[in-house]
Amino acid sequence: MTTANQKEFGETWVYESIISALPGIDIPNTLAIGIQLVFFETAVLAFAVWDNNGAIAIVGSAAVLLATLGSVEMLRISRLVRSRAVPTSYKRLLFGSKVETVLGVLVYVALITHLFVFEPQQSVRPLLHSLLGANPPIVVMYVLLLVGWDISYRIGTNWWASLLGLWRAGRYRISNEGSHEFNLDPETARLLRRADSETALFGLLQLSIAPVLKTGSVLQNVLIIHVIAVVIVSGTAAILMSPSFH
Repeated sequence: MTTANQKEFGETWVYESIISALPGIDIPNTLAIGIQLVFFETAVLAFAVWDNNGAIAIVGSAAVLLATLGSVEMLRISRLVRSRAVPTSYKRLLFGSKVETVLGVLVYVALITHLFVFEPQQSVRPLLHSLLGANPPIVVMYVLLLVGWDISYRIGTNWWASLLGLWRAGRYRISNEGSHEFNLDPETARLLRRADSETALFGLLQLSIAPVLKTGSVLQNVLIIHVIAVVIVSGTAAILMSPSFH
């Protein structure tokens, strides 16, 4: 069974569900992204001026830009998936399982462990110390950690979308031998191939923060490996969804 262009709870990203769940408020997605960008960027720049710290402005702005671009890509992917009748099992796994949130939590815990445990044990000037000093303002740390969660959630979403895209593409390739749920018409297959391409782009955009990380650092290396893996997985899915693939 397939469903088309429905936007209900259980068939949206958590990010979309939060926006649409606000009682009495109907905020268009573009406006929500604009509010997100303006709020966090204003906070980052205000803290940078308050602390007379240009590094906060550079690193914070890069992180805010990445989170905003991630929001844009998430909405583009979800719009493509909901634009036609796609396999119900795929849509429910992508949106309804909330696995992307679990993956985001795992990424965030790894980030916090790295920043507060691993780096202080391995370096005399860990990233947070170099950025904020020995006694960072509490409110600045709060906002930076909030932005860190925003990015972690989007990385988790990127992984879940890429893995499910590969699973869906594999089912599509063998649809003639089994369930007809994934026996898609050419236009639907084309749109899902675009979704895979957007997922790969979603990963590539995360490289925008790489220049502000220390060259050769664990964080930078892990980020690059993550992006390469996402591009390979999503690229493979896009190829499998191509009608010219044999």
